[in-house]
Amino acid sequence: MEDIILSVNDLFKTFGANGVLKGIDFKVKKGEVISVIGPSGSGKSTLLRCINMLEKADGGEILYHGVDINTLPRSAYCAKVGMVFQQFNLFENMSVLRNCTVGQIKALKKSKAEATENAMKYLDRVGMLPYIYAKPSQLSGGQKQRGAIARALSMDPEIILFDEPTSALDPEMVGEVLSVMNDLSTSGLTMIVVTHEMSFARDASSRVLFMENGVIAEDNPPSVIFTEPEHQRTREFLTRILNN
Repeated sequence: MEDIILSVNDLFKTFGANGVLKGIDFKVKKGEVISVIGPSGSGKSTLLRCINMLEKADGGEILYHGVDINTLPRSAYCAKVGMVFQQFNLFENMSVLRNCTVGQIKALKKSKAEATENAMKYLDRVGMLPYIYAKPSQLSGGQKQRGAIARALSMDPEIILFDEPTSALDPEMVGEVLSVMNDLSTSGLTMIVVTHEMSFARDASSRVLFMENGVIAEDNPPSVIFTEPEHQRTREFLTRILNN
């Protein structure tokens, strides 16, 4: 039996009269890297926020190892399902190192020494050891995002959600964050990545979901999505975005 971590079943979400998610269905297997692409307003970020319990769905269910996430302790679930945000969301009053240890100490009940050792391992992995005592205000956007990735990794999650992790970065900083994410994608970490970076979606993903108008219009390996997409809308979207 395949090790399915997450199952999203017939998920609906509305904001006022606006239907944002309209019956989303997909499963996430251990070790998969799933890129979610599509035009702005198609529901990509809302989907991640529902998975991470930042938004409550209006219909359908999300199962974590077969259990409805609404029946699980929120802090324990969110420790297993990490998230990296577009705007970094680092604690501004804390050093990079403290950002990476505070969750471990509070949510995972680790000792300070254990949390620090774990954080240093991941800060080294993303190239942030020279900046462990810096505050976020002293860092570039790329450094902030690499620190945010180390913070998510420090919780030893089973899956990490990335919500357009490069979209707030200057173009020259995009590469350093994508390099870290490419490294993670080959390490066996399970990832769901909402992205406009088509090179990452094509080269690092095991599957690509194309979303439009609140539905998954296509779910295929990148070899299909980028060479012979099944849907006309996928073709139109990729033609427009790749020719810009």
